[in-house]
Amino acid sequence: MKKYIVGLVSIFLFIMLSACDQENSQQEKIHVAEVTHSLFYAPFYVALSEGFFTEEGLNVSYQTVPGGDKTMTALLSDAVDIALVGPETSIYVYGQNAKDPVVSFAQLTQKDGTFLVARNPQSEFSFSQLKDSVFLGQRQGGMPQMVGEFVLRKHQIDPQRDLTLIQNIDFGNIPSAFISGTGDYVQLFEPTATIFEEEGRGQIVASFGEASGLIPYTVFMAKTSYVNQNSELVSRFTKAIYKAEQFVAQKDAATIAKAVYPYFKETDLATITKVIKRYQIQDTYAKNPIIDETEWQNLLEIMKQSGVIQADVPYQVLVNTEIAKTSMK
Repeated sequence: MKKYIVGLVSIFLFIMLSACDQENSQQEKIHVAEVTHSLFYAPFYVALSEGFFTEEGLNVSYQTVPGGDKTMTALLSDAVDIALVGPETSIYVYGQNAKDPVVSFAQLTQKDGTFLVARNPQSEFSFSQLKDSVFLGQRQGGMPQMVGEFVLRKHQIDPQRDLTLIQNIDFGNIPSAFISGTGDYVQLFEPTATIFEEEGRGQIVASFGEASGLIPYTVFMAKTSYVNQNSELVSRFTKAIYKAEQFVAQKDAATIAKAVYPYFKETDLATITKVIKRYQIQDTYAKNPIIDETEWQNLLEIMKQSGVIQADVPYQVLVNTEIAKTSMK
């Protein structure tokens, strides 16, 4: 009898595994390169954890490729299908690949995700306090750095003359540089900013996202040829992202934190919840995947002020909104 039961269990497991293998084989694969692994991209991980991609018949995998230039290289070389990165990267390569330009088709975040952290506690803060200070900023040419300088100029601070601006430290080493004593202020992403505050290493005094306004900060992009050849596939991918954006817009921070926790097990759940709530309050996450033209113009203005571009880059060439609109129906 015991052997009979064991035999039935074995047959049942075989059938279940075969069904799973068949289901996975029927799903169409998409490989994504993310420029960094961050709670800033929470809707993407929600789409994975809540099965929104699976519902669309997709098997989505991802890898972290640090640095916008490296992420773009992976995309252009067909090492990945889709990139999750700032749209400024597509602007940098515009013209180099004129026959097959990289096009942004779905927005994930609509504000900068960095925060200004002061080394010494402050009961009140104004940006004027940064004058004559040492400011540990982000890598030169990257979107966080350009937004940081844009915000300083908005507050009548010349980044090159009114303070000591440090921009030659690699993204991954900025937190440790601040811990070792470099800088009076530092520009940090989450969850590092919140962790620093919890550990008494600094105080969050301002949000660059709130100060800079709406821009298409992080988007999904692909080569035009890939989008044209896989339009229905990209549409289903975007539909899953839209479901995730709506999930994040409608659920409380604790629920979202539990959904993304499997991808951030090195971070305490309470900290994840606090970070997501902070991003929700300042309206960081996009509520739909449409890349708005006004926000695109805001992005171009930030880049012009940083001196990395001189002329407008055509929205109609580098942005595809039809996929997002179709996916939202």
